[in-house]
Amino acid sequence: MVIPTLRTEPITDENALPDQKRKGRGSVSNRLSGRFDAPDRYDTDDGWETEERPKLKTVLGVDTARKIITFNDSPDIGFDRSINPYKGCEHGCIYCFARPSHAYLDLSPGIDFETRIFCKPDAPALLRKELAHPRYKPAPLMLGINTDAYQPTERTEGLTRRLLEVLYEFRHPVHLITKSALIQRDIDILGPMAAEKLVTATLSITTLDRHLARIMEPRAATPQRRFDTIAALSRAGIPTGMMIGPVIPGLTCHEIEALVRSAAEAGAVRAGYNLIRLPYEVKILFDEWLTHNFPDRRNKVLNLIRQCRDGKLNDANFGSRMSGEGVYAELIHQRFHLAVKKHGLGRLSRDLNIMAFRGGDRQMRLF
Repeated sequence: MVIPTLRTEPITDENALPDQKRKGRGSVSNRLSGRFDAPDRYDTDDGWETEERPKLKTVLGVDTARKIITFNDSPDIGFDRSINPYKGCEHGCIYCFARPSHAYLDLSPGIDFETRIFCKPDAPALLRKELAHPRYKPAPLMLGINTDAYQPTERTEGLTRRLLEVLYEFRHPVHLITKSALIQRDIDILGPMAAEKLVTATLSITTLDRHLARIMEPRAATPQRRFDTIAALSRAGIPTGMMIGPVIPGLTCHEIEALVRSAAEAGAVRAGYNLIRLPYEVKILFDEWLTHNFPDRRNKVLNLIRQCRDGKLNDANFGSRMSGEGVYAELIHQRFHLAVKKHGLGRLSRDLNIMAFRGGDRQMRLF
């Protein structure tokens, strides 16, 4: 396996066009192919190039999964199962830890990840089958943990809503995390589920700066719309929290206290955070993005991340990968928890009702 490193050498193809920011997209390039595909991809001038490159369109494909619930045994996340109705994410968040998953599809973790989206149309039927299995034992699951279940594609496909309908039918507990205001569409389902302690919702908010959010998370809801969504969900009786996901040293870390205060004012009852993770190709893409958007802060941001990651840009070790280690990481930790304490917010909770479950081995007790 070839592990990519940060590049400094220029592209040598004399016809290659320079990387550039694309409106509505997070990545500035698609030339990074990934660990399993040797050649890089880049635009070239074939003699017909116009002044502006064509707008990138989203292409929707189909993923024919055999199972929809994914299990894990990670010791540092609070759940052992999840559902992801989509691969790839139109939100285009440049720091997204899921980007490397597109390399397994022989696609780039760069722009391909944002424009080549795969949906799982059989997901609701697969979920119903798995929940009804006699040996299935319920536990809270996360919906949309790898890529956002409420990304723009959900407006037309409706997979997340149909999955929620199945989960409510079986009275199965679920946690939701999203950057999208589209979750408000499903309050008619989430409200009754919340009344039976079957659901919590979390809005992931990285910055209060609308300009920064637009270039860092180009197709996600604006920060204010996300706070408005917290308020709407809270009014509907749905336990709602905020995740500062992620905190980026030198770029967004100064906003921790303001983010926690704004979440509390919007009605959030819990809050959490995680430090930016830059696995595999993400470190290269993030460096490209900094170079194009914040060249004056690039070295500072990368060096502060290294201070939190034992001199590296990523740390995959359990126990430290989410929060980092070292003096600067500890400072972030203390600031966050003091802000949470000041505003009366709790920690993100995984407590939900599993006793109401109507599937699996419980179904057999009817006979």
